[in-house]
Amino acid sequence: MKNVIWASLLAASGVMIAGCHGGESAATPGTVQTMQARVVESQEQQVPVSLRSTGTVHARETAVVSAQVMGRIQQVMVREGDSVRAGQTLVVLDDAALRSQVEQAQAGVKAALNMQAAAQTNAALSASTLGRYKQLESEKSVSPQEMDEVSRRAEAAAASLEVTRAQTDAARAQESGAHTMMSYTRLVAPFAGVVTSRMADPGTMAAPGVPLLQVDQAGALQLDATVDESVIGAIHKGMKVQVAVGGGASTSGAGTNLAGTVTEIVPAADPSSHSFLVKINLPSSSQTRAGMYGTAEFANGARQAILIPRSVVVARGSLSCVYALDGHGIAQLRYITLGAAQGNLVEVLSGVSAGEKLVDLPSDRELAGKRIETSTGVRP
Repeated sequence: MKNVIWASLLAASGVMIAGCHGGESAATPGTVQTMQARVVESQEQQVPVSLRSTGTVHARETAVVSAQVMGRIQQVMVREGDSVRAGQTLVVLDDAALRSQVEQAQAGVKAALNMQAAAQTNAALSASTLGRYKQLESEKSVSPQEMDEVSRRAEAAAASLEVTRAQTDAARAQESGAHTMMSYTRLVAPFAGVVTSRMADPGTMAAPGVPLLQVDQAGALQLDATVDESVIGAIHKGMKVQVAVGGGASTSGAGTNLAGTVTEIVPAADPSSHSFLVKINLPSSSQTRAGMYGTAEFANGARQAILIPRSVVVARGSLSCVYALDGHGIAQLRYITLGAAQGNLVEVLSGVSAGEKLVDLPSDRELAGKRIETSTGVRP
């Protein structure tokens, strides 16, 4: 009787165990959902290495206009944004005092000329008298003392003429200097360009060296960028540089991208920042203005990097993710760190290895834990 009971229990247990195992094997395939998607592979490629430097756009030539003489400003004939031509009058100073000096110098020249004329007449007379006395001396008609006196008077007259000539030259130089000082009361544009700053108005007292206007030369501009001393060796004159100006210099990428050329590297570093100033000529562009912020990228060789298409990246809040396939084709959501973009590709700094299969164009589908089948094959 006991044997029958034990046999019944063992048989029931075997049925239950078999039932449990049978349920698991039947449920396993049903728990993994299969979805169709395109798959791509991450690639290891060489990417260019660049040195990035920031700076400000300037005119290639800039002039700060200031007075060379003291005087009250009568007129400021331009404003910010005005275009000017070379030699155009920009500021006029009160010239009353300098005009008086010019008139005084002119009077001095006139007096010097009169003195020179009188001295020239006296010298001519003395020379004529000396000539006659020499004739009389040959005839033994004058004494040696008289001859000496006439000779000394002729020499004195000639010397006096030379003095008056020097005085005339000095008076003329003084007149020229007065005219030059007078010309300083009219400040002119040193070259064709645009007025970018106006620092004075009529009635203001102008002093030597005090800025009144700033004029930027018309034409192409340049970017003045600062480069750290540790990488200055990679930069040389004539080097082609990609420059982003305005919005293009920021992470938004909206702005103007230009191809510049290094034209000058200031040979001395700034002792406070240990950086060098590099000047980059920019092509003409209607979107570029002096004073804009710019970023220059200097090519500096290449390095190995892992790249993936931008289309495989999905956002989870502020984080970037991809769906990577394991050895069984099951998609796994993986968080990654992205680097610089390379056209339609983007560099992966961490989270993906070379040759891994990734789901392309996942959109908003939730693919984690699902088997991915490709209808079009794997795209390299």
